[in-house]
Amino acid sequence: FPFPYTPYLIQERFMAALYGALEAGRVGIFESPTGTGKSLSLICGALSWLRDFQEKKQQEEARLLEVEESGQEGKKKKEQLPSAEQGHPESKGTAGEPDWVTEFVQKKEERDMVDRLKEEQIRRKKREERLEKIRHNVQLKYAAKRKRSEEDETKRLLQLSKEVFSEGTGVDVVEQLDHNEEELILAEYESDEEKKAVSGLEEDEDDLEEEHVTKIYYCSRTHSQLSQFVREVQKSPFGKDTRLVSLGSRQNLCVNEEVRRLGALQLINDRCMEMQKNKHEKKSDEEMEGKKRRVSRTVCPFYSYEQMQFLRDEVLVEVKDIEQLVALGRETKACPYYGSRYAIPAAQLVVLPYQMLLHEPTRNAAGIKLKDQVVIIDEAHNLIDTITCIHSAEVSGSQLCCAHSQLLQYMERYRKRLKAKNLMYIKQILYLLERFVAMLGGNVNQNPNCQAVSQTGTVLKSINDFLFQSQIDNINLFKVQRYCERSLISRKLFGFVERYGGPATAVKTNKENQKLAGLQNFLLTLQQGSDKEGTPQIPPVEPEHDQLRTASPLMQIEGFLSALTNANQDGRVILNRQGTVGQSSLKFLLLNPAVHFAKVVEECRAVIIAGGTMQPVADFREQLLSCAGVDPARVVEFSCGHVIPPENILPIILCSGPSNQQLEFTYQTRDLPQMMDETGRILCNLCNVVPGGVVCFFPSYEYEKQVYAHWEKTGLLTRLAAKKKIFQEPKKANQVEQVLVEYAKCIKRCSQAGGQMTGALLLSVVGGKMSEGINFSDDLGRCVIMVGMPYPNIKSPELQEKMTWLDKTMPRAAGQAPSRVLIENLCMKAVNQSIGRAIRHQKDFASILLLDHRYARPTVFNKLPQWIRERTQVKPAFGSAFAELRKVRTFILGTA
Repeated sequence: FPFPYTPYLIQERFMAALYGALEAGRVGIFESPTGTGKSLSLICGALSWLRDFQEKKQQEEARLLEVEESGQEGKKKKEQLPSAEQGHPESKGTAGEPDWVTEFVQKKEERDMVDRLKEEQIRRKKREERLEKIRHNVQLKYAAKRKRSEEDETKRLLQLSKEVFSEGTGVDVVEQLDHNEEELILAEYESDEEKKAVSGLEEDEDDLEEEHVTKIYYCSRTHSQLSQFVREVQKSPFGKDTRLVSLGSRQNLCVNEEVRRLGALQLINDRCMEMQKNKHEKKSDEEMEGKKRRVSRTVCPFYSYEQMQFLRDEVLVEVKDIEQLVALGRETKACPYYGSRYAIPAAQLVVLPYQMLLHEPTRNAAGIKLKDQVVIIDEAHNLIDTITCIHSAEVSGSQLCCAHSQLLQYMERYRKRLKAKNLMYIKQILYLLERFVAMLGGNVNQNPNCQAVSQTGTVLKSINDFLFQSQIDNINLFKVQRYCERSLISRKLFGFVERYGGPATAVKTNKENQKLAGLQNFLLTLQQGSDKEGTPQIPPVEPEHDQLRTASPLMQIEGFLSALTNANQDGRVILNRQGTVGQSSLKFLLLNPAVHFAKVVEECRAVIIAGGTMQPVADFREQLLSCAGVDPARVVEFSCGHVIPPENILPIILCSGPSNQQLEFTYQTRDLPQMMDETGRILCNLCNVVPGGVVCFFPSYEYEKQVYAHWEKTGLLTRLAAKKKIFQEPKKANQVEQVLVEYAKCIKRCSQAGGQMTGALLLSVVGGKMSEGINFSDDLGRCVIMVGMPYPNIKSPELQEKMTWLDKTMPRAAGQAPSRVLIENLCMKAVNQSIGRAIRHQKDFASILLLDHRYARPTVFNKLPQWIRERTQVKPAFGSAFAELRKVRTFILGTA
């Protein structure tokens, strides 16, 4: 395998196993601890396979074409022979058909195949020539650039002359407003059945259809992980000649400032779709110009086919990450979002976020075809949760009421202008909203924040029960969902509310004026209400939630409607009745993520699920793969050790503390003062001997706060603070970075200064911001402590439903109920994620302390990652553990 430097032995093993899995078309679960160069192994292993595969394919094609040509010559000779020698024309073939028929059919198939191959070859040659040309021909680029700047200049002059003209008249301005309002009216809607009759409108699309070459789809969770991966590709030996394209959401890729400013993803998406629709309608509008109203519609200047083709070729010529792609889009005035999509068919490596690959509608919209392709899912330890999240949806009572009132006003305002089909669907949606609010125990025509809910609590229902009880089982949700998608109703509604939502603008028609004024005030109270509702209980966690409020509530509700179209047994509806109708919510919970993963596994040639800590693997095997109907023989597992020498890591399971208090942090015992004191004593002792940074993980934010307050009271905190400066993980995502920077600075300062303070102590939370994706390498994490076992909250109705569902659908494994296994696995996944943060490269070293005697139980112990498990010591008493840790200290001081 080509590699930028000499690979570690485990990297070679990893690549060989990966190559084998791809070649045999398997579903692989690959584990390679962080710090072992997993990305590079994935790149070099997979791209080596792809290169060999393409070479084989081309050789095969060449062979077929040769056979064909020699066949042609043979034919000519045959034709010169007298007919008698050509065999008896009437002799029968196998299936009772004359030989010549069978032969003809076979020959035809061969010929078709050869023709297809020839076409493919021509296409491939064309593409390669085009890309070569761009690689070498700088003049081509400049010509394109010059043409663009000329076009810009012309546009500017036109605009100027228009402005001068309108200043002269001053009439156009009033007209303009009405045109804008025209945009808010729903176009005539035809459902599929009617459409089929009128088809034949599909222009523009056919010439884009390019054949998809065999490729690898690589997906990861966040954009930063993807960018990191692209940089690794650039550094690898394949960086020069791989056609790679990065895909992202419009939020990341849009270069139209006016659209970007909308902020919320849903709004950006809708605005973009609308501008395109305008582009297509503009053509037909120009033909109709004389007859009907003229509509000034905005189109996106970046959505130009020529420019996007130019961008597509640029992308394929040289590996670029998202930032470079956006910069290129700005420079070439071409849309990176669509330009990158055009590059998919010809690309060899497509890098994309989870969402785009795992969510079928998104996948289809992006033009991703999985048939016979390879998919690699990296950072996949949360794959099951991710699929569940992508396909779950929640709407609040205040959103339902708000959408209802907006839609009602919209219908009243434009009743005379809307066609019957539109009115029918709007009425159906209004009815659905009314019934949903009734299910929460409210009335849609009253302010949701003033209606108290009679029976509070959480109820779970199957989809069918929910549909029957809310009396909407007679509505075809599939049709309503399709209507929402096609008619862009939520976008029109958003525009309408944007326009009339404020108290300042009066609505023109007088009769409706009073009606609307009342509803408007209602809308205002709703908006204020929903803002109020959010503030006291929870500080805004991330800016995203604020953006959701500004988006049209109907967009959220559409997500919930489409979730209700899942199969009955695969999901549940949770009715969460709290305080007022406004605070209550309906949530769809997906129980069986396998249904959505099955498509991916069926279509792909091979699927690789990779991660740093994939233990416990049983989850993937049972909940995802066997449920998705994957033959167990098709699944391969590969797990490799770490590159660090064994003495560089010291994992200890500690069963009791310095005063011989047994360590068992259950919900019953963890609040006892003696448990909190013991934890404090352990930390005090450790901070005396461990230099640099100590990271301590608690099972939850609440518990961490409680322990901190207790230590403050007993004065233990002051003792700790004498040795290490104490930092706490913030709840707000935007403050994490700042805390980490301070933490790192403090450790550096202490190590240089020498003195009483030896470093810093960071109190973190399992499953929080620090336990994933952040590296405590070298001095940042010389010791990682895990307080107790972070079991999930068993009382949560969602988890209980999932447990019941598992017990019903899964076989018992080794005498344990599947629900019990699930709880343990969730806990150990969280532990493995957190403790894996400490060792990040070959020369790193750290100690890992698990505080709870239950870690020594075989079922739990065996779920630790293999490379940690092999080196773990179980210490019943604190003394011997402390002696081990002091050895590490002398080792550290020795190396320093």
